[in-house]
Amino acid sequence: MDEINVTSEIKQLRKVLLHRPGKELLNLTPESLSRLLFDDIPFLKVAQQEHDAFANILRENNVEVVYLEDLMAETIANPEVKVKFIKQWIDEGGVRTKKWKSIIFDFLMNYKDNKELVLKTMEGINLHDVDVVTTNSLVDLVNAGNKLIIDPMPNLYFTRDPFACIGKRVSINKMYSATRSRETIYAEYIFAYHPSYQGVVKKYYSRNNDFNIEGGDIFNFSSSIIGVGISQRTCSDAIELLARRIFSSRGKIKTILAFNIPSSRAFMHLDTVFTQIDVDKFLVHPGIVNSVQVYEITKGKETEFNVKRINGKFDEILARYLKLDKVTLIECAGGDSIASQREQWNDGANTLCIRPGTVIVYERNDVTNRILKENGIRVLEMPSAELSRGRGGPRCMTMPLIREE
Repeated sequence: MDEINVTSEIKQLRKVLLHRPGKELLNLTPESLSRLLFDDIPFLKVAQQEHDAFANILRENNVEVVYLEDLMAETIANPEVKVKFIKQWIDEGGVRTKKWKSIIFDFLMNYKDNKELVLKTMEGINLHDVDVVTTNSLVDLVNAGNKLIIDPMPNLYFTRDPFACIGKRVSINKMYSATRSRETIYAEYIFAYHPSYQGVVKKYYSRNNDFNIEGGDIFNFSSSIIGVGISQRTCSDAIELLARRIFSSRGKIKTILAFNIPSSRAFMHLDTVFTQIDVDKFLVHPGIVNSVQVYEITKGKETEFNVKRINGKFDEILARYLKLDKVTLIECAGGDSIASQREQWNDGANTLCIRPGTVIVYERNDVTNRILKENGIRVLEMPSAELSRGRGGPRCMTMPLIREE
C-alpha cells in the first residue's frame, strides 16, 4: 500500500494525521496572542477532550488516526537524526549565543523518552525549565526570571497547513508567518528519516523555497486536477513554482485551478470559505461566491505552463472542470448576513468530508449544520468550544494521508 495517496477531497478517508493539543497552549499569554496568531487562550483540558472526541469520531468511521508527535518520536529513534534535529530546532528557535545553545542542547538530550522530547520542542522552553546558575553575565541578569527562551508552537493542532499530500507526493510548505515556519521541521524530518517514508515519498515543494504556501489552500479534486487558493497565506508565486514541479514530474495532474479570494484574517485560507462535501455539493461562505476569481494553469507546449482567467459563474466553473452536469453551492448559514459571518468566523464552512455526503463539523454552527442536513448531508458534530478559539475547523485539524481511489 502507498504510504501517501490522496486524489480526492471526498472519497473514503483511510488514514489521517492529527496533533493532540498539548502544553504549547499553556505558553500562550495575552501579550503573545497576536504574535502567535491566536485571538484567545483555549482551555487546554477541554481542548484535549474535544480533540479526543474528534479522533474517536474518525476511528468510529473506519479511519486510522496517527499522531504527528508519535511519527516524530519514531523518526528520532536514530541517535544521529536526534542530534541533528535538536541542533536545527535550536537554530530555528532563534538561539544565537554559544552558551545558550549548549545549555538547551544538553537539556533536551537528557530526555530519555523521545515522545516527551518531541512534545517539549512543541511546547517551547522557559527559563525556569533549565537549571542555570546566574553568573556575572549581562545576558543572564537581564533575562533572569520566567521568560520564554524559545516560543511554543500553539498552531500545531492544525496539521493541514505545514504540509499537504498531493496524489502520492507531498508539499512541505513555506509558511506565511515566522511564528508557524518552525512547524514544518517535523514534516521535513519525518519524510526524510522515518522508516515508513524515507526514500519512498517525493516532494513537490520544500520549506526552503522563497514563496509562502499553506495546506489549507490546497485541494485534491481528482487524480488529474487540483485547486489552490490565492489567499492571505498563499501567494501566486508559490502556485507557479508548485505548477512547475507538478508538470515537470509528468504525473497524472494536468490542470491546476487557482482561486483568488479576499486576503483577510477571516478568510485566511481557501478552506475557511469553501469545502467539498459530496460529489456535486460544496459548502461556501456567501461572501466569496461572486467575488472569487478563477484561473486555469495547464502544462504548455512551448512554455512551462499556460495561464488563463476563467469567466463565468462559480458553480458553472466547478461543474465544467469536475465533469459534472451541475454542482450545488450550499451557503454557510443559508446566506443570512449576520449568521453567516458569525458561523464562518467559527469555521462553519470548514468541514472534513470522510466519505461522499458525510462530513465532520463543529457542533456550534447549528444554522449551517441544519441546512446541511436538509440538503441530504450526513452531519457528524464534534464539540468545539475551545478548539475553535484557534480559528480553524475539522479540515484544518487533519492531514489526510490515504483516501480511497
